[in-house]
Parts: sequence; C-alpha cells; structure tokens
Amino acid sequence: MSSWEQRTDYLVEVAQRCLRGHQSFDLCRSHLVAASQISKGTIYNHFTTEADLVVAVACAQYQDWLTSAERDHQQYSDPFECYLFHHCQRLHDVLAQKRFVIERMMPNQELLLQASDVYRDRFNDLLKQYCHWNQSTILAVGERPGFDRGELLKNYIRGTMINSDDGTKACDDVQTYYQFSYALSQLMGHSDKRIPTIQKFTDWLSQLHAQAAMSAA
Repeated sequence: MSSWEQRTDYLVEVAQRCLRGHQSFDLCRSHLVAASQISKGTIYNHFTTEADLVVAVACAQYQDWLTSAERDHQQYSDPFECYLFHHCQRLHDVLAQKRFVIERMMPNQELLLQASDVYRDRFNDLLKQYCHWNQSTILAVGERPGFDRGELLKNYIRGTMINSDDGTKACDDVQTYYQFSYALSQLMGHSDKRIPTIQKFTDWLSQLHAQAAMSAA
C-alpha cells in the first residue's frame, strides 16, 4: 500500500471517530485538520470535494461489511444463521461503537455525482458486491415467491440501523438481537425456520465481549 493510500485510510479512520454518536454527517474536510494533524492542503488533495469525504467514509464501511460477510460465510455453514448473525453483528457494532449510520447518507446518487470518479467507482463496486452477497445468501436460504425479499429486508435493516440510536437499545441486550432476527426471518418468508435461541445469542454476545477485551489489552 502506498503512502497516499495509507494517509487516505488514516483520514477516513479519523473521520469515522469524529462522527461517532452523531445523527448527521456534520463533518467537513476542514474539521479533519485539527483532528488528524495533517495540513488542510493535503486533506483537500485527498478529498477534492466534500462529497469525496462522505463517499470515502461510506466505502470504508461497505468494505468492513464485505470483510465481515466473508468471515461469517466461513463461520456459519447454515446460510440462514449466516445472514442473521451478520446483520446482528452490524447492529451490535452501531450500538457498541456508537458508529455513525452511513445508511443515513448512502446510497445517494446526487451525492455520488458530486464525488470524484475514483470514489464514485469504488463505492459503486463495493455496493454491487455487498448487494450480491446479501441476495445470494437470501437465495441460499430458500426463495419465496410473491415479494422482493431482498428489498424488504434491505429497507427494514436500514430503518433499524437508523433508529438504533434512539437511546433505548443497549449493545448487550440479548432481546434486541433475538427480536431483530425474528423480524428478519419473517421478512425472508421463513417463519417456519427456528431462529437462534436466546442462549445462542447470549453465547454470541459473550464471545464478542471477550474478543473486544482481547483487542483492548
């Protein structure tokens, strides 16, 4: 990785930290100067427009989801559990890290048109890959005619993530993930399938906490 790419990744990480706990993308390129200790000129070279910064942050988030999806695919042989735990992991990440919910901003074609080609093309490619993973996993669980299950699920997940910062949900509340998974199973048209048990979600949360403790050590 070149020094340019490394600096871009660092600036995106700084932007993500600055956005934690925010409900709107109220971060500008100029805000990164003090936060990153990198000159304004250098930052503006990396992000030619304000849209570039938004799209770069979105790219990083979608890349994280794709990396997680690949890991989940290896961990869960059952596509039903793979899909549920993948999106529960996403919800946990938002709640535990107070991560800015990028779905508030993206996808957004008007914003993408304002972005530089390199960021626009990168985002469109990652979006396409992530949509493909979701759709192929849903189909692997079992197709249900009559509705566009992928669209139903996408809209529900987006709404859940956006509303997750209402202050009533805790990252360690087992019921949150149990109920979320129940709703996903219904929208998938697989009410006949048993979602993971409360105990399985409890064990899953314990594993996440253990991993977080090891990372912090």
